[in-house]
Amino acid sequence: MHMFALNDGRVVTIRPIRADDGERLQQSHARLSPESQYRRFLSTKPELTSADARYLVDIDGLGHVALVATVTERGDEAIVAVARFVCIPGAAGTAEFAIVVGDDYQGQGLARELVATLVEVAAERGIRRFRAAMFADNIAIQRLLEHHAVGELRRSSDGPVSELEIDLPPHRIQGSPAPAMIATCLGS
Repeated sequence: MHMFALNDGRVVTIRPIRADDGERLQQSHARLSPESQYRRFLSTKPELTSADARYLVDIDGLGHVALVATVTERGDEAIVAVARFVCIPGAAGTAEFAIVVGDDYQGQGLARELVATLVEVAAERGIRRFRAAMFADNIAIQRLLEHHAVGELRRSSDGPVSELEIDLPPHRIQGSPAPAMIATCLGS
C-alpha cells in the first residue's frame, strides 16, 4: 500500500483489492460515465452484478492480481480506479491487463502510477508480457502501455478493437516466482 499525489494535489491510496471491496467496486462502476464503462468492458455494462463483483474481488494474488486507488468520501473508503492482470491459460508468462480510472481522476497521473505498480507486481510473479484489448481509438492507453513496454508493441486489430501485447521489464530483485505461479501462469 502506498499514497500517491495526483497532478492536482489530491492524494489517493493504492492497495491490493480485498474480498470486502465488492460493494465499493459496484459503487465505483456506477460513478463511471457510460463512455468509461463502455471503454473498460468493450460493451455496454451499466452495472456490475454481485456475481461480477465477486469475480473481480476474488483474486488469488498470484495469477489474478488487482490494485485499487481509493479516497475517503463521507468517512468511507471509495474506489476511484482499478488495474488488474489475469494470467492467460496456455499463454506462458502472459497476462491479460485491464485498467479503469474514474472520470474525475483521469488525466492526473493515476493510470501511469497504477500501471507502474502493477508491472512491478507482475514481474515479481514471473509474468513477462501483458496483453490488452481496447478500442483502436484509445490512444491514451496505447501510449501508457508503450511507456512501460520493453521493445516494440505488438498489435492486431479486429474492426474497432485492437489487441496490444507488450513485453515487461524483468524483475530486478534476485529470487524466483512463487511455485504456484509456475503452474498458473508460466505454462509449465
